[in-house]
Order: sequence, then structure tokens, then C-alpha cells
Amino acid sequence: MKSLSKLIFVFLFAALQAGNTLARPSQQKDYLTAFEADKIRDAETTNDRVKLFLTFADDRLKKFQYELEHPSPNKHEDILNALLNAYVGCVDDAADLIQLGIHKQENIRKGIDLMAARAKEFLVILEKLSSGGPELEIYKDNLDDAIEGTRDAMNEAEKAKKDVAPPPVRRRNDH
Repeated sequence: MKSLSKLIFVFLFAALQAGNTLARPSQQKDYLTAFEADKIRDAETTNDRVKLFLTFADDRLKKFQYELEHPSPNKHEDILNALLNAYVGCVDDAADLIQLGIHKQENIRKGIDLMAARAKEFLVILEKLSSGGPELEIYKDNLDDAIEGTRDAMNEAEKAKKDVAPPPVRRRNDH
């Protein structure tokens, strides 16, 4: 009898959880503003979404650099780490979209090229910070994660360049 009541409890709990999940609108990434999440949702192509995520990553990195130069009197350490985490989230999501686009056999060459180029730019900034940025001990772990995530995204983009078929060439018919 105990096992039956446990089974009923587990079933009811699972049903309630499923109901809560279905009732909730699609979850927004916690590092995106509502406006940014709407822009991602409204983007028509995977290339557009990759471009947006990389723009948001760049924005987070610039805000991080600004915060280093102009420390906030409140929660400076939290702000720095949150900005690095948000940066990594944006880069990871862009990389995930590229993989999804490849899987769906979409034409995402522009997104791949943009990822490869921007990741190189981001990596220069991050590595410079890693080699002696101000207050490094405060954000070192998150900076290491950001560097690793950026390298992974850049390597995946370079690999994807080779894996994705070249765009079709239109040939003239001179006959």
C-alpha cells in the first residue's frame, strides 16, 4: 500500500510539474533583456540570430571593460562576473545556433564567418585581460571560462567552415 501511495504521489507531482512547464511562456535567457530576447525571437534566420548573439556578447564585453575602468561603488565584483557570464552565454548560444543550422542543413555560412571573425577579436581582448588585467583575482575563474568558451566557439566555426558545403555557383548557359 505504501508503494502505491508513493507511486500516486510521484505521478501527481510529475503531472503538476508538467502543467507548470506548459503554462509558462518560453523562458528568456537570464542574461538577455526582454528587448534582446524579443529581437532574437523575431529574427528571421539563423544567421540573423547568430549576429544578434554576437552583438550582445560584444556589448557585454564592452560593458565589462567599462566597469573595470569605472568601478561601480556597489557590487563591483558581482557586476564584473555577471557580465563575463552573460558574455559566455551569448557566445555559447551563437555557437549552438551554428550547430543547429548545420544539423538542419541551413545556409549559415555568414553566421559561421561572423563567429570565426568575432571570436578572434574577443579572444585578443580576453587574453590581454588574462595576462594582467586590473583586479584579475576578482573575475579570474569567469575570465578563464570566457576564454575557453570563446576558443571552443572559434574552433567550431573554423571546423564548420570546412564541413559546410560551399554556396551554389550559378553558371551561365552560353548555348
